[in-house]
Amino acid sequence: MPADPLHRAGKPQRSTTSQPPSGSGASAIEVRRSARRRRTVSAYREGDRTVVLIPARMSEAEEQRWVTVMLDKLAAQESKRLLGDTELAERAARLSEQYFGGRARPASVRWVSNQNTRWGSCTPAEGSIRLSHRLQGMPEYVVDYVLLHELAHLLVPGHGPRFWRLLEAYPRTERARGYLEGVVAADRLPHLSASDDE
Repeated sequence: MPADPLHRAGKPQRSTTSQPPSGSGASAIEVRRSARRRRTVSAYREGDRTVVLIPARMSEAEEQRWVTVMLDKLAAQESKRLLGDTELAERAARLSEQYFGGRARPASVRWVSNQNTRWGSCTPAEGSIRLSHRLQGMPEYVVDYVLLHELAHLLVPGHGPRFWRLLEAYPRTERARGYLEGVVAADRLPHLSASDDE
Protein backbone atom coordinates (compact mmCIF):
# COMPACT_ATOMS: atom_id res chain seq x y z
CA MET A 1 0.00 0.00 0.00
CA PRO A 2 1.44 3.44 -0.90
CA ALA A 3 2.31 5.78 1.95
CA ASP A 4 -0.49 8.08 3.06
CA PRO A 5 0.67 11.66 2.32
CA LEU A 6 -1.24 13.05 5.31
CA HIS A 7 0.37 10.76 7.86
CA ARG A 8 4.09 10.50 8.27
CA ALA A 9 4.07 8.01 11.13
CA GLY A 10 1.91 5.00 11.90
CA LYS A 11 -0.16 2.81 9.66
CA PRO A 12 -3.92 2.78 9.30
CA GLN A 13 -5.63 0.23 11.51
CA ARG A 14 -7.72 -1.08 8.60
CA SER A 15 -8.02 -0.28 4.93
CA THR A 16 -10.84 -1.40 2.65
CA THR A 17 -11.37 -0.85 -1.05
CA SER A 18 -14.72 -0.93 -2.80
CA GLN A 19 -16.39 0.18 -6.00
CA PRO A 20 -17.89 3.67 -5.82
CA PRO A 21 -21.51 4.59 -6.40
CA SER A 22 -22.20 5.46 -10.03
CA GLY A 23 -21.28 8.99 -11.03
CA SER A 24 -18.62 9.53 -8.35
CA GLY A 25 -15.83 10.06 -10.86
CA ALA A 26 -13.48 7.41 -9.40
CA SER A 27 -13.09 3.72 -10.14
CA ALA A 28 -12.54 2.62 -6.54
CA ILE A 29 -12.87 3.91 -2.99
CA GLU A 30 -10.30 3.09 -0.37
CA VAL A 31 -11.29 3.69 3.25
CA ARG A 32 -8.36 4.00 5.61
CA ARG A 33 -9.09 3.77 9.33
CA SER A 34 -6.63 5.24 11.79
CA ALA A 35 -6.51 4.78 15.57
CA ARG A 36 -4.72 8.15 15.79
CA ARG A 37 -7.47 10.01 13.96
CA ARG A 38 -10.07 11.11 16.53
CA ARG A 39 -12.73 13.30 14.88
CA THR A 40 -11.73 14.39 11.42
CA VAL A 41 -12.73 12.80 8.14
CA SER A 42 -10.96 13.74 4.94
CA ALA A 43 -10.73 12.54 1.37
CA TYR A 44 -8.59 13.03 -1.70
CA ARG A 45 -8.11 11.59 -5.17
CA GLU A 46 -5.15 9.30 -5.78
CA GLY A 47 -5.07 8.48 -9.46
CA ASP A 48 -8.39 6.83 -10.36
CA ARG A 49 -9.06 5.98 -6.71
CA THR A 50 -10.64 8.03 -3.92
CA VAL A 51 -9.06 7.67 -0.48
CA VAL A 52 -11.27 8.44 2.54
CA LEU A 53 -9.54 8.78 5.91
CA ILE A 54 -11.70 8.10 8.99
CA PRO A 55 -11.26 7.39 12.71
CA ALA A 56 -10.91 3.69 13.56
CA ARG A 57 -13.78 3.83 16.08
CA MET A 58 -16.45 4.66 13.44
CA SER A 59 -19.22 2.14 12.88
CA GLU A 60 -19.85 0.66 9.43
CA ALA A 61 -22.99 2.82 9.09
CA GLU A 62 -21.02 5.98 9.94
CA GLU A 63 -18.33 4.92 7.48
CA GLN A 64 -20.89 4.53 4.67
CA ARG A 65 -22.47 7.89 5.48
CA TRP A 66 -19.11 9.70 5.55
CA VAL A 67 -17.93 8.07 2.33
CA THR A 68 -21.06 9.38 0.60
CA VAL A 69 -20.62 12.86 2.14
CA MET A 70 -16.95 13.05 1.14
CA LEU A 71 -17.60 11.80 -2.42
CA ASP A 72 -20.26 14.49 -2.82
CA LYS A 73 -17.90 17.12 -1.39
CA LEU A 74 -15.05 16.16 -3.73
CA ALA A 75 -17.40 16.12 -6.75
CA ALA A 76 -18.74 19.58 -5.85
CA GLN A 77 -15.24 20.98 -5.45
CA GLU A 78 -14.10 19.49 -8.74
CA SER A 79 -17.14 20.79 -10.63
CA LYS A 80 -16.57 24.30 -9.27
CA ARG A 81 -12.92 24.19 -10.31
CA LEU A 82 -14.06 23.48 -13.85
CA LEU A 83 -16.20 26.64 -13.99
CA GLY A 84 -14.56 28.60 -16.81
CA ASP A 85 -14.63 32.27 -17.68
CA THR A 86 -17.59 31.82 -20.05
CA GLU A 87 -19.70 30.16 -17.33
CA LEU A 88 -18.58 32.80 -14.84
CA ALA A 89 -19.74 35.58 -17.20
CA GLU A 90 -23.10 33.80 -17.68
CA ARG A 91 -23.48 33.50 -13.93
CA ALA A 92 -22.73 37.21 -13.50
CA ALA A 93 -25.40 38.07 -16.10
CA ARG A 94 -27.98 35.93 -14.27
CA LEU A 95 -27.12 37.51 -10.91
CA SER A 96 -27.29 41.02 -12.38
CA GLU A 97 -30.71 40.27 -13.83
CA GLN A 98 -32.00 38.70 -10.61
CA TYR A 99 -30.70 41.25 -8.10
CA PHE A 100 -30.03 44.46 -10.06
CA GLY A 101 -32.66 44.28 -12.80
CA GLY A 102 -29.92 43.65 -15.38
CA ARG A 103 -28.43 47.13 -14.88
CA ALA A 104 -24.88 45.88 -14.14
CA ARG A 105 -23.44 44.77 -17.49
CA PRO A 106 -19.77 43.82 -17.33
CA ALA A 107 -17.73 43.77 -20.53
CA SER A 108 -15.69 40.87 -19.16
CA VAL A 109 -15.73 38.51 -16.18
CA ARG A 110 -12.82 36.15 -15.62
CA TRP A 111 -10.76 34.19 -13.12
CA VAL A 112 -7.27 35.47 -12.33
CA SER A 113 -4.41 33.93 -10.37
CA ASN A 114 -2.61 37.16 -9.41
CA GLN A 115 -5.04 38.31 -6.69
CA ASN A 116 -3.85 36.88 -3.41
CA THR A 117 -5.06 39.63 -1.08
CA ARG A 118 -8.44 40.34 -2.73
CA TRP A 119 -11.35 38.07 -3.56
CA GLY A 120 -12.33 40.14 -6.58
CA SER A 121 -11.81 43.43 -8.33
CA CYS A 122 -13.69 45.64 -10.74
CA THR A 123 -12.61 48.39 -13.12
CA PRO A 124 -15.86 50.30 -13.77
CA ALA A 125 -14.37 52.40 -16.61
CA GLU A 126 -13.57 49.20 -18.54
CA GLY A 127 -16.48 47.16 -17.22
CA SER A 128 -14.11 44.36 -16.26
CA ILE A 129 -14.53 42.04 -13.28
CA ARG A 130 -11.84 39.68 -12.05
CA LEU A 131 -12.29 36.98 -9.40
CA SER A 132 -9.43 35.37 -7.51
CA HIS A 133 -8.78 31.73 -8.35
CA ARG A 134 -8.81 31.12 -4.56
CA LEU A 135 -12.63 31.26 -4.73
CA GLN A 136 -12.74 28.17 -6.91
CA GLY A 137 -14.08 25.27 -4.88
CA MET A 138 -15.78 27.53 -2.31
CA PRO A 139 -19.58 27.26 -1.88
CA GLU A 140 -21.64 28.75 -4.71
CA TYR A 141 -23.28 31.34 -2.46
CA VAL A 142 -19.81 32.74 -1.63
CA VAL A 143 -18.79 33.02 -5.30
CA ASP A 144 -22.19 34.59 -6.05
CA TYR A 145 -21.68 37.16 -3.29
CA VAL A 146 -18.25 38.17 -4.63
CA LEU A 147 -19.68 38.41 -8.16
CA LEU A 148 -22.54 40.57 -6.89
CA HIS A 149 -20.12 42.74 -4.92
CA GLU A 150 -18.11 43.43 -8.07
CA LEU A 151 -21.26 43.88 -10.19
CA ALA A 152 -22.47 46.46 -7.68
CA HIS A 153 -19.26 48.42 -8.30
CA LEU A 154 -20.36 48.87 -11.92
CA LEU A 155 -23.35 50.79 -10.52
CA VAL A 156 -21.73 52.44 -7.47
CA PRO A 157 -17.91 52.71 -7.52
CA GLY A 158 -17.25 53.16 -3.78
CA HIS A 159 -18.30 51.35 -0.60
CA GLY A 160 -20.79 53.93 0.66
CA PRO A 161 -24.36 53.40 1.89
CA ARG A 162 -25.79 53.18 -1.67
CA PHE A 163 -23.37 50.35 -2.46
CA TRP A 164 -24.31 48.31 0.63
CA ARG A 165 -28.04 48.89 0.00
CA LEU A 166 -27.60 47.22 -3.38
CA LEU A 167 -26.08 44.14 -1.73
CA GLU A 168 -28.92 43.91 0.81
CA ALA A 169 -30.98 42.35 -2.00
CA TYR A 170 -28.82 39.21 -1.82
CA PRO A 171 -30.08 37.14 1.14
CA ARG A 172 -26.75 35.44 1.83
CA THR A 173 -24.57 38.55 2.00
CA GLU A 174 -23.81 38.29 5.73
CA ARG A 175 -23.28 34.53 5.59
CA ALA A 176 -20.86 34.84 2.64
CA ARG A 177 -18.96 37.67 4.31
CA GLY A 178 -18.66 35.57 7.46
CA TYR A 179 -17.37 32.62 5.43
CA LEU A 180 -14.70 34.75 3.75
CA GLU A 181 -13.69 36.33 7.08
CA GLY A 182 -13.30 32.81 8.47
CA VAL A 183 -11.05 31.81 5.57
CA VAL A 184 -8.88 34.89 6.12
CA ALA A 185 -8.71 34.20 9.87
CA ALA A 186 -7.80 30.54 9.28
CA ASP A 187 -4.98 31.58 6.93
CA ARG A 188 -3.51 33.69 9.75
CA LEU A 189 -3.40 30.77 12.20
CA PRO A 190 -0.15 28.88 12.60
CA HIS A 191 -0.26 25.83 10.37
CA LEU A 192 -0.11 22.53 12.22
CA SER A 193 1.65 19.48 10.92
CA ALA A 194 -0.55 16.62 9.75
CA SER A 195 0.12 14.61 12.92
CA ASP A 196 -1.09 17.51 15.11
CA ASP A 197 -4.44 17.60 13.32
CA GLU A 198 -5.66 14.25 14.63
